[in-house]
Amino acid sequence: MLQSPDHPDRDRQRRWQREPIVLVGMMGVGKSTVGRRLAHRLALPFVDADNEIEDAAGMPIAEIFAQFGEPYFRDGERRVIQRLIDGRPKVIATGGGAFINDATRALILSDALAIWLDADIDVLVERVRRRDTRPLLRDKDPTTVLRELAAVRTPLYAQAHFRVASNNAPHEATVRAILEAIGYGAA
Repeated sequence: MLQSPDHPDRDRQRRWQREPIVLVGMMGVGKSTVGRRLAHRLALPFVDADNEIEDAAGMPIAEIFAQFGEPYFRDGERRVIQRLIDGRPKVIATGGGAFINDATRALILSDALAIWLDADIDVLVERVRRRDTRPLLRDKDPTTVLRELAAVRTPLYAQAHFRVASNNAPHEATVRAILEAIGYGAA
């Protein structure tokens, strides 16, 4: 695709037509749900990196954390995401900590279109309380953990190509905001 010096942002927006879209952000922000809907709207394949990690390891993420620890999990996560970013257009939902790894973040930023789904902590707390599968929240106060994680992760998520709010609205509103950000349907 030719880059237009008159419209540099248009080229950045159109990357979804030739590269994967990778959704990043805190746990509970809706990356998987929004990702499936976004992929459907764009007629692209959808891949949930957490599911791919579980398939590769042959065990749930919580069990990987419990048996081997977070550093082992993050290394496997990086390798799976590297495999998924293969140059073909698709939508990839990542785990909340994936973009924090320097090597994973560099790969996503250079070979994909990174979209940061951002939500208020109160929204995230309400969403994560619905499922008891998140290893970083086991036996801990979700509000405290999410605030601590956000303090560290927000500056890193801010490096994504686009930031889209994912607050108390239907997921379809987030999908529409992403489509607008990436220039889908624009002339």
